[in-house]
Formats: sequence, C-alpha cells, structure tokens
Amino acid sequence: MNVAIIKYNAGNIFSVDYALRRLGVEPIITADKEILQKADKIIFPGVGEARNTMQYLRENQLDLFIKGLKQPVLGICLGMQLMCKHSEEGDVDCLGIFDAEVKRFQSLRHEDKVPHMGWNTITHLQSKLFEGLGNEEFVYFVHSYYVPLNECTAAQTDYILSYSSALHKDNFYATQFHPEKSGKTGEKILSNFLDL
Repeated sequence: MNVAIIKYNAGNIFSVDYALRRLGVEPIITADKEILQKADKIIFPGVGEARNTMQYLRENQLDLFIKGLKQPVLGICLGMQLMCKHSEEGDVDCLGIFDAEVKRFQSLRHEDKVPHMGWNTITHLQSKLFEGLGNEEFVYFVHSYYVPLNECTAAQTDYILSYSSALHKDNFYATQFHPEKSGKTGEKILSNFLDL
C-alpha cells in the first residue's frame, strides 16, 4: 500500500511515520503533488500554529490541492483544525472541508488547564475509523483549541465542554487526538484508516 504523509511546516510528522512503520507500512513523507496524487492513503498530521501554517499551504498551492483529494485523507491535531473553515488561532480562514469553526478553550474553573493535555476518552463513535473499539477508549491529546460538535462529528470528548474529538465527511477523516501516541487504541485507529 502506498501511504503518503504531507510534508509542510508543522511538527510531529516523524512520530506518525514511526507509528505507520510499526504497522508494517513504509510511508513517503513528501510535498510533491504528483506523488501525493498517486498515494492510496494520505495523512495530514501537525503540531503548530494555524495562521502560519495556512500561509505556508497557500504559498505552496497545497490548500486547494488537499481539498481536491479523492482518496482517504486523515488529518491529525492541527491537521484536523486546518480542515475546518476558520480558526480563532490567528483568526484565519482554513481549508473549509468541514463546515465548522475552531475555538479556543476558555478555562471556567481552576482545575481546567489549557492546553488540554494527556489521556481522555472518546465516546459516541460514528466512523469506520473506530471499528472494533469500545465506547470509552482512552487516547492522547495536546491542544488549546477545539472544534464544537457539528454534523460531521465522528467522536466526542468532554473537557470543559463536549467537543468533536474526530470528524468525518466523504473521504476526509480527522482526529483531534494523536493516534500515533495513543498506544493500542491509536494503533487500531491507524490500522482501520489503512483498511478503508
């Protein structure tokens, strides 16, 4: 199977590469549109800041390219947020694949730390990504911004409020958490994505 990881100015690409290799897949890390177009599956991971990253994607014509992909695409963390229509982080318009806004967590109580960091559960699972998983699986999060519940919500998590921890629309899948850092559960989610 030909799996490509989109290379752009965001961190965390190599931990995704390593997680896929553990599953027996050798992905290609590339920004070459021709190679990406031919891939069976594409992963759009990322840790970073929304405004600078969107600027980079636009300058390199990757914004419209990603929107036009027809094979299964998995956005992770910042990748998921950039697939939404707008982010409060840097007040920037994003790719608009999902008709949803990215909001900043507002800490309501002293114990509500921002960023939301560490293990938490995903519930209300509604995607082939989660086949074979129970409804209270623990996964690993690191984020200060969230996507509210919407018609594309494929999993929910509670932290300060209930929000979308995964999204799905057509061939686009996305997780706010890091499957590559989520142990056996994350491995199963990546494996399910590869099986789509």
